[in-house]
Amino acid sequence: MSKFIGEMSYEDFVDALKIICAKEETDKNSEKLTFKEKMQNGFKEFVDGIKYLITFGFVKDGIEYTKYLFSKKFISDLKEKFTAEEEKKVEGPLTKEHFIVEGKKFKAAFLDILDTVFFVVVMVILIRFFIGEIRWIPSGSMHPTLLEGDRIFVERYSRFYKTPERGDIMVFYPPEEPLKKTPLKIFARLTGFFCKDIAYIKRVVGLPGEKFELVADETNTDIFLEPNGRRKYTVYINDKPLDEPYIQSAYEYPICVDGMTCGPAVIPEGQYLMLGDNRGNSKDSRYWGFLPQERFIGKAVYLFWPFKRATSLKLDKVK
Repeated sequence: MSKFIGEMSYEDFVDALKIICAKEETDKNSEKLTFKEKMQNGFKEFVDGIKYLITFGFVKDGIEYTKYLFSKKFISDLKEKFTAEEEKKVEGPLTKEHFIVEGKKFKAAFLDILDTVFFVVVMVILIRFFIGEIRWIPSGSMHPTLLEGDRIFVERYSRFYKTPERGDIMVFYPPEEPLKKTPLKIFARLTGFFCKDIAYIKRVVGLPGEKFELVADETNTDIFLEPNGRRKYTVYINDKPLDEPYIQSAYEYPICVDGMTCGPAVIPEGQYLMLGDNRGNSKDSRYWGFLPQERFIGKAVYLFWPFKRATSLKLDKVK
């Protein structure tokens, strides 16, 4: 019989693959964890990891590990490991028995990797969907509150028990952008992996059922210049001016023209008026209309990078 690989014939090779791929019976004395138990253990490890970081446990362990690297014990342990690895090596041609042993090792390692990857993906989905996510600011539409390159934390848990309030800074999918519902696209949005859906960040200015209007200051016609004129505008909610200390300048509003959403109008139920703090450089509800509530991703609650500008984004109630 001719040899196919090493000392194995083709029939030996196929038979060995069947043995490697066969489902092995678990030891009756060992407990096989269910998926629920794995998730519970994984979540506990995640919480322990957060505590480990908060209590600076990694600093103590780092010091101990550094001491170990420069100790004699590290050298002896390293030699012992290399010796053990050398002894494990099988000399001579590849046999069926050796192929099965190595194949089972590879299978066990591969399944362990798959199990870990699956668990990580599930945890990422759960954290992003129920807790929050990290986002970065790509444009200057929220000056001076947020600058290009800022990193923020966007929480997603409050949406389960409350609706957005006036003054909240929200991340959302703009209404003119179609959201494909294919499994790959949904997976990308849930995990953030390879997600190319465009997201905006603006501030909630008008709530469902409210009357709003952008009212121009007619006394400042000296700065009314065509075609790129700017004029001072004030947002009116239910016929009362809105105090907005966060905007860059009321004099930077582009002039409202036909086709823009400047009011007066009543905001439909389940929809919101979204405006950027930098009113002179923000593509917001004035250009694409009101935002349906189901388009919200989450609320920006904390600016953590750069460190020198780290601050809470929570705003006192806007009147």
